[in-house]
Amino acid sequence: MSDDDRLAIVTVTYNSGRYLDDFLASTRQASASDVPVVVVDNGSSDERSLRDVAARYGARFVPMGRNAGYGAAVNRAVAELAVRPDWVLVSNPDVVLSAGSLDRLRATAEEDSDTGSVGPAVIETDGSIYPSARRIPSLRTGLGHALFANLWPDNPWTKLYHADDRPQVRRSVGWLSGACLLVRGDVFTRLGGFDERYFMYFEDVDLGWRIGRAGLANVYDPAISVVHVGAHATNDSSREMRRAHHRSAYLFLSTRYHGWHLLPLRLVLRAGLTLRSMLPSRGL
Repeated sequence: MSDDDRLAIVTVTYNSGRYLDDFLASTRQASASDVPVVVVDNGSSDERSLRDVAARYGARFVPMGRNAGYGAAVNRAVAELAVRPDWVLVSNPDVVLSAGSLDRLRATAEEDSDTGSVGPAVIETDGSIYPSARRIPSLRTGLGHALFANLWPDNPWTKLYHADDRPQVRRSVGWLSGACLLVRGDVFTRLGGFDERYFMYFEDVDLGWRIGRAGLANVYDPAISVVHVGAHATNDSSREMRRAHHRSAYLFLSTRYHGWHLLPLRLVLRAGLTLRSMLPSRGL
């Protein structure tokens, strides 16, 4: 555990060998403390090389033996920590942490006891800022976005969902991207971690929603930044990624709005998401 038993880092790999070395190197500069790192591998074809990279940096390597999904692998990584930390940084391996970023995220988190999670600005290699902090989608905005985003990109429902995209403003938000997220350890445990029904996508939206329901804040702090250096390992399967995204979107919205009287809207939502997943992508 770190010098004050307060911090830990977990990451999930899936054929991520070309990124893991840089990520683990960056963890060394992210905090003044000696922070433990757990790497859980979701059945990569390059498991041996990933294990060697993890060993080089003193990280614990845990093979899942299969692709169990992002949320399930993160939950396993947290469970593998020898001591329960105050704060856990959940990060993709294709992220490079900036110097001192972990300590600064913790400082932001500890300014207010009602903070449940903190997220940094996620910078792409072209200098653009990834939209990693957004409001929780409602059934109305989700339905409108699903039906019209491809045919009418400037529709009012999509605009409403994106209305809180203020990448330079520190603020409380509905959810923070699981690509790089500092979460209070006891809150993560008490809420049961990520919901493992989400294989890919929306596990972070769901967690942010549950943190908010627990009376805690999800805080976006763009004064702290990390760099997203690579494409996801599944980029070659973009159509399947869209399908997974829309399946998860339906799971989240249908779980949140489960009343019998909303069944017609849920059916329309499912049809709209299914259709959108088959159309050329204009983004998720």
